Amino acid sequence: MKFVALISGGKDSFFNIHRCLSQGHELVALANLYPQTNDDEIDSFMFQTVGHDIIEHYSQCLETPLYRQAITGGSTNQSLEYSITENDEIEDLHQLLSTVLEKHPDIQGVSCGAILSHYQRTRVENVCDRLGLTSLTYLWQLNQYELMQEMCNSRLDARIIKVAAIGLNSSHLGKSISQLFPHLVKLNSMYEVHICGEGGEFETIVLDAPFFKKKLHIVDQEIVNHSNDDVSYLKIKVEQQHKEPESLELPSPVLLEENFEEMLDDLTSEPKLDALSLLDPGEISAVSPSIVSTATKLYVSNLTSDRSALEEQAKDIFEQLQKHLILNELGFNDIQHITLLLANMGDFAHINEIYSKQFQGLYLPPSRVCVQTELAREVQLSCIVLKNQTASEKLGLHVRSRSFWAPQNIGPYSQCIVEKQTEYHLVSLSGQIPLIPASMEISASHTGFNSVLSLQHLHRVKALIGTEKLALVICFIKESSTVSIARDTWKNYPDSIGKLLVIAEVSELPRAADIEWSGTSYKDIVGMYDDSDDESETDETELDRLINSFEDRGVVQIGKVKLQFVTLFTNSSDKVKEVIKFNKNIHHIQLITKSLLYKELETEYPGSVEFLPVKHIYNSEGVQYNYGLIWRVET
Repeated sequence: MKFVALISGGKDSFFNIHRCLSQGHELVALANLYPQTNDDEIDSFMFQTVGHDIIEHYSQCLETPLYRQAITGGSTNQSLEYSITENDEIEDLHQLLSTVLEKHPDIQGVSCGAILSHYQRTRVENVCDRLGLTSLTYLWQLNQYELMQEMCNSRLDARIIKVAAIGLNSSHLGKSISQLFPHLVKLNSMYEVHICGEGGEFETIVLDAPFFKKKLHIVDQEIVNHSNDDVSYLKIKVEQQHKEPESLELPSPVLLEENFEEMLDDLTSEPKLDALSLLDPGEISAVSPSIVSTATKLYVSNLTSDRSALEEQAKDIFEQLQKHLILNELGFNDIQHITLLLANMGDFAHINEIYSKQFQGLYLPPSRVCVQTELAREVQLSCIVLKNQTASEKLGLHVRSRSFWAPQNIGPYSQCIVEKQTEYHLVSLSGQIPLIPASMEISASHTGFNSVLSLQHLHRVKALIGTEKLALVICFIKESSTVSIARDTWKNYPDSIGKLLVIAEVSELPRAADIEWSGTSYKDIVGMYDDSDDESETDETELDRLINSFEDRGVVQIGKVKLQFVTLFTNSSDKVKEVIKFNKNIHHIQLITKSLLYKELETEYPGSVEFLPVKHIYNSEGVQYNYGLIWRVET
């Protein structure tokens, strides 16, 4: 795609241009915001302004038009997620990019050099969304040591023009990043100084890069000590010089991390079709809505519509959902996660358009899983809604930028949403399919590779949000032959806990993917006076006896047993009925089974469970069962 590059003069913005070019994108314009006064430094949370007087040279160096605008606003809105705010510097960015688009209406992307800053990324994404553009942030979440090494090796000539950290002083001004790299590594080990300067430890100005047509040469320089004695910066004058063309070749980061590459190497099983009891699904069962209200959540499940037109069904379902939310004094912004089931994945684009309108403008829309399966109606929706969660403290990940990290979210859903309780944080993780993050193309590789890649996507999301433990993982497949691949991927995954995996075979997945991983992760919150060793023996309860009667089971206790995730497998409908009767609609149960087998339960216990119809259900060992249950027990 054609793109405009946001440049500050620093190394990150220019190295990201190099990354964009190496991915086949075309640079057509440069854009820069500069301080309204002659001051080299202003109090911007967003933009580097030291060295701003050099920016005009870059248009000639790259033979690319440059568009500039003064920063008239301040950092008025300092929330992590940005919304339109009068007199904020981000509105200056919006105006600048709007001007660029008027001159170059075929631009589709914006290059941004964000590495770790959610603050910077979310603001560029906000402006891009409003203008219909894609944020290209190919440095996002890369290892800082490896990234700085790549910058040095790529022949990027970036000089230090500001220092503001322990171990850095005016003697380091003017040095190249290659010269300073060993010292930065040392400071990182001693004082945790960010190697790439992400904590504001230093700033740079770029004199040359492989894609420059001309380079800059320093002809004069002056050291300026800031009012704060620990901060110094360099004022320089430069001239343009001729240079010989250079190769733009730049190797991409490896697609799989070392741990996941090892998982792939250990994945010896080939797709294998086991002997299955291929039951005729028979008449597909209609389902009753299920409403379960607990102290912390509202579960609204199995919403369908008997209206004829697809669009009318979707609208009716959301109207039903809104009524349930209003009755419980909740809103769409309180929804944590949605399971969207379609009878035909070909309807996805149309459904998604209606779906998008419901969450348009909402901060951190719900995480989501969407699959095609056997339904009595075209659409079925279930969701988890959080109680007592303030909008201002809402937490999750909604990364809409394209990068090497994980797939960008191009739909109206977040990668994850966090439920924050005193004793634990519980995170709903959106389904991840084997997309190549840098291009957003579906992987054409074999199923084993695709399984490991999509699980890596899920792993990176839970790692970035800071909840390493897993309460549940559901792996969706669409061929029985993929069961062994999913099973062995899970066994090789370092964070796996055997009994937590559910393998569900459905009819189709988004983008015709062959596998999709989703789940729930968590973190226990330990108080200052909590005694982690205070675990007394307790007698077996009726709940324990019921759980232990199942052929296969797994239990995860979260937040000092405030919440239990119970995963059960059985071939007996009587055991399922026992759970339903014991539960008394107090806690949420998700029942995964064939539609034919569910029909009897629906007749006896309508509205008692969330129903996820599948072709087949398997446990973590790849053993097929008639029923799988996910029981969330709050205490």
